[in-house]
Amino acid sequence: MLSILDRYFLRELAQTVAATVVVLLVVVAGSAFAKVLQQVANGSFPASVMFQVLGLQTLDGLTNMMPLASFLGVLMGLGRMYRESEMHVLSSSGMGPGGLLKPVLLMGVVLVAITAIVSLWVGPWAVSTSDNMVAVANRSVIAAGLDAGRFTDLPGKGGIIFVDTLSRDGSKLGHAFVETQRDTKDGPPHVKVVSADHGELYQESDASDRFITFRTGWQYDIPLGADNWRKMQYVRNDSSLSSVQSDDDDTDPSHSMDTLSLIRSRDPDAHAELAWRINSPPLTLVLLLLALPLSRQSPREPRYGRLFLAIVTFYLYYVVLALCRAQIAKGHWHSEAPMWALHILVIGIAGWLMWKQYAPRKARVSAPA
Repeated sequence: MLSILDRYFLRELAQTVAATVVVLLVVVAGSAFAKVLQQVANGSFPASVMFQVLGLQTLDGLTNMMPLASFLGVLMGLGRMYRESEMHVLSSSGMGPGGLLKPVLLMGVVLVAITAIVSLWVGPWAVSTSDNMVAVANRSVIAAGLDAGRFTDLPGKGGIIFVDTLSRDGSKLGHAFVETQRDTKDGPPHVKVVSADHGELYQESDASDRFITFRTGWQYDIPLGADNWRKMQYVRNDSSLSSVQSDDDDTDPSHSMDTLSLIRSRDPDAHAELAWRINSPPLTLVLLLLALPLSRQSPREPRYGRLFLAIVTFYLYYVVLALCRAQIAKGHWHSEAPMWALHILVIGIAGWLMWKQYAPRKARVSAPA
């Protein structure tokens, strides 16, 4: 059974952690939105799936956000109690470190479970779903900016295309009309007009360039200012659309793999990604334990002094874990034991700080006169 004091701690800490999650979620969503806008501008995927990709990338960002949100939430919640002298009153009433450790560990179980679900399942699912959504959208002529019943400029071609109907997925089109213009060195510019009964969109094997295949129609080659027009009937005629700009710098194939596939893989990158996902839940628990001694402050202490110290501590902790992951990805380390050793070291530091704070002080002995 939970005591009144345990329920009070849980309620106060849960509210602070929830508020911190909301604030950091807005920050993560803003960062993801800027990245998505840049990818849309580069042509990596169409604007039609921008908000779906934004939501999925925000879900993926929860993997790294949950440990920090839990750490800062507990730190600020307990810090407020210390500043308002609530913790000092409780300590003078006989509450030891165990009275504070129990509600924090109960909350830690919930937060660790949420972090594990996000890092091992929700995050990989969001990345995989986002990649599949972008791939499907890039196979559609709608992604290239075409719309049924409307004249559309061909990107970079100086021409116009018109289609009367489009299939629901944008891969098939009905009657089409295309007009392009090209310059020649020794003669007048040429206008090419293509009409077709129907067509479809396809991509090259590397999914970088998109083409429309026109079937059963006529092609006219008209030199401006001359009368030597050419008319040709065709069965198939291909025309290129805007290319899909790859985003190779941010591409990490192992990041979109599910956890079971990472376990089966022998690739160092997959091993590093698996180690990072597995270490996210214990990272949350370790940070919660570290927040207990770091939150202790006096009423006259600067309000955000401990918060700044906590952010620096988290940054150093995170950087060392990232260095361990890089060593695993390069194949220098074949085990994530150093990451677990770091967790144990930080737990030891947190325990030492807690013992130092609650250890009884030795009485001072005055020297004889």
